[in-house]
Amino acid sequence: MNYPEQLYYSKGHQWISFEAQYAFMGITDFAQKELVDIVVVAIPYLNKTVERERFVGSIEGAKTVLELFMPITGIIVEINPDMLKNPGLVNRAPYHTWLIKIEAATSDNGKPLLTADEYKAFIWQLNKTKTNA
Repeated sequence: MNYPEQLYYSKGHQWISFEAQYAFMGITDFAQKELVDIVVVAIPYLNKTVERERFVGSIEGAKTVLELFMPITGIIVEINPDMLKNPGLVNRAPYHTWLIKIEAATSDNGKPLLTADEYKAFIWQLNKTKTNA
């Protein structure tokens, strides 16, 4: 699986990129493969401040539903309109299809997040646990 080095990751299988005063959040390749075909994305908190680790929405796939939690504190200033019209974009390009744009996010908020190497180790351990179950 692919985990771009320039991104940060959460154990909830979301990625974050920081650009100036904004951050963009999407889901990882691992998450989109678990969901299979994504059919619905629901994020009801536009123009609201959401604290880190609070529920922010969900993604429904053919096999399961992934609940989304804010990986950083910030104001959701935009929900990707392309992704809302065509949720399958996330399956085709998970690292090029952001879900939400967050204002007032700083790289300091990224400290509880994982680097690409840390996320790879987390996924490896998760897969190992599934295999041994």
